[in-house]
Amino acid sequence: MDNEDLIDYEEEVPQVADATTTNGASATDGAANGAEGATDTKKNSYAGVHSTGFRDFLLKPELLRAIADLGFEHPSEVQQECIPQSILGMDLVCQAKSGMGKTAVFVLATLQQIEPVDGEVSVIVLCHTRELAFQIRNEYARFSKYMSDVRTSVFYGGTPVATDQATLKDKTKCPHIVVGTPGRMNALVRDKSLKASGVKHFILDECDKMLEEIGMRRDVQDIFRATPHHKQVMMFSATLSEAVRPTCKKFMQNPLEIYVDDGAKLTLHGLQQYYVQIEENAKNRKLNDLLDSLEFNQVIIFVRSTARANQLNQLLIECNFPSICVHGGMRQDERIERYQQFKKFEKRILVATDVFGRGIDVERVNLSISYDAPTSADEWLHRAGRAGRFGTKGLAILFSSSEDDKKVLEDIQSRFSVKIPEMPDTIEASTYMN
Repeated sequence: MDNEDLIDYEEEVPQVADATTTNGASATDGAANGAEGATDTKKNSYAGVHSTGFRDFLLKPELLRAIADLGFEHPSEVQQECIPQSILGMDLVCQAKSGMGKTAVFVLATLQQIEPVDGEVSVIVLCHTRELAFQIRNEYARFSKYMSDVRTSVFYGGTPVATDQATLKDKTKCPHIVVGTPGRMNALVRDKSLKASGVKHFILDECDKMLEEIGMRRDVQDIFRATPHHKQVMMFSATLSEAVRPTCKKFMQNPLEIYVDDGAKLTLHGLQQYYVQIEENAKNRKLNDLLDSLEFNQVIIFVRSTARANQLNQLLIECNFPSICVHGGMRQDERIERYQQFKKFEKRILVATDVFGRGIDVERVNLSISYDAPTSADEWLHRAGRAGRFGTKGLAILFSSSEDDKKVLEDIQSRFSVKIPEMPDTIEASTYMN
């Protein structure tokens, strides 16, 4: 990774009080060991935290009401580990398995701390795709429903920049929380539409994706430099390689670090995984057979290119399957409209490129099919994680048709210490349907 222009505050900032970091520990480890670790951990350790309900976090009454309305009672392990420290303003870099509520950590932490001032942006959240930005904005809307004085907006490319500029310029409309993609957000910072001088919280979701891609990373850094020196920085992803972790920490001051170095702990327990050895020209027939024979609520079918997404979607429609597709080549309004159709259960089958592979949360999805194999083990984790979210059952199937596909399959099994068998002729529906 090119580190020559990375921000590094280590020499500029005096070290503050020791914050406990937990390298090599999963969120699950911390929760499980909370009681016995409370007596021998360092001061400020998160390991002693073992909450049984969201009320234990001493959140604002408005937040607790919204949480109750949403039907959430007990925080997940990652929420137990991270929320108590994050609502106190501690910097945080967190890796945890897909579908375990990482988004709620920073949404609740920022809403708990926010003191809205008209015309002033207090929170910046960056993510790598427009659909994910749209989803996160909706999460803020759900949790802030009783905080009528807090405004949230989402900004991303493919929409008129003048509309965003007008929203930011009007003090009565200017959001206190902005969610967006790095390119559009940086453009708004550059032209002084988005005044970042009042920002108190800076969050990156799917941080590895943004920091590994040079173009996105430069945008992230430019936005970061426009914000005040002292602020809370939080970063999240299901995959945080050893290589990208030092880059994350260069944006932070004494962060709480939660990593999962044991790949086996990243796999979802309710998720069944299989591969199908198949010739390229037999994929369509096999996909048809699977969609006919498997029971599912909703399914995402991943392909490697926009052209293949369009072609496969058209084929499925011709075969009378209720299918839509989403990919980066579409107009932005059409992408969001299709995302919402799928989210609302108006369509049960979605054909997508990896633009839909990370972070997107559609609760009824319980089947993920990689029609084209992913390019890496980490990409498989994100794809498979669309099914079986938050501890539910699910099924992930990978089509393997080349030597490269076979190698990726081997890498997945090695990386996550999981055995992915060849798909049997029949799978009992109760094993992957809730």
